[in-house]
Amino acid sequence: MRVHIEEKPYTCLRCGESFAQLVNLKVHMRVHNGENLYTCQKCGESFAQRVNLKSHMTTHNGEGPFTCQQCGKSFTHKGSFNVHVRIHTGEKPYTCQQCGKSFLSKRKP
Repeated sequence: MRVHIEEKPYTCLRCGESFAQLVNLKVHMRVHNGENLYTCQKCGESFAQRVNLKSHMTTHNGEGPFTCQQCGKSFTHKGSFNVHVRIHTGEKPYTCQQCGKSFLSKRKP
């Protein structure tokens, strides 16, 4: 019911973000505290949430749900896939306001 009435009684004391469920605050605090409880047995990367580890594991077995039709490379995240496709299309939608140079993504190289 809290979700429907937008009641969020659990508040992070560090950043002020509020949550409807205590479990979500606990996960949020793990991220703040750098507590990554779920570790990939293949590469050692660790995550605060099991769902993130599960998503990460697809990078090791090549079973990402987003597959490039041009080169066959697969991605676990749609955003990463979209940026990759721009390599093939040549699209560079992000332009630096200072120098005018264009980029595939907003991220710094």
